[in-house]
Order: sequence, then C-alpha cells, then structure tokens
Amino acid sequence: MILVNTDYISGKELEMLGLVKGSTIQSKNVGKDITQSFKTLVGGELKAYTEMMNDARALATKRMVEEAERLGADAVVNVRYASSAVMQGAAEVMAYGTAVRFR
Repeated sequence: MILVNTDYISGKELEMLGLVKGSTIQSKNVGKDITQSFKTLVGGELKAYTEMMNDARALATKRMVEEAERLGADAVVNVRYASSAVMQGAAEVMAYGTAVRFR
C-alpha cells in the first residue's frame, strides 16, 4: 500500500474510491502519568507520552490502510493526521485520506 500526503502519485492515473480513516484513543497507566507529571517540574521530553503518540499514530495508520484494502485500494493519497486530548493523559489520533485505485 502506497501512502502519500500529496493528492497525486507521479506517473499514475488514479480512480478515487472514497475517504478512509483510522482512529484510536490511547492513554498511559497511572504509574506512567505520575512519573511524567514529575518530569514537568524539571522540563524535558516526556518520553512515555512520545511513545504513546507514536504507537497511536501507527495504529491509526494501520486501521486506515485496512479500510482502504477492504475497498480494493492500491494507495491512499492526501494522508493527514489529527489529534486531540480526550481527557488528561489520553489522546485521540486519527489518520485519514482518500483511497485510490490505479487505472
């Protein structure tokens, strides 16, 4: 599966199949939340949250690709990501784009 953030793939004629998306809501456990809150006192990267967001993006992308595959897509163009805080320590990540088939 080809994923691009442009609305075209050079050298390919595309047939649009429709919008596809994948999402997840992730949170860290209470122990990680407590240790990360102490980190905010001294500053620096919150590695547990960075890891959580990387995992969430990967899962959202996987779900988007699975939806595109069900449509018979060869690629997803114009891929975008969005995230929002659902509650303290939890975030939703959504991946979305347009599923296309090569002609």
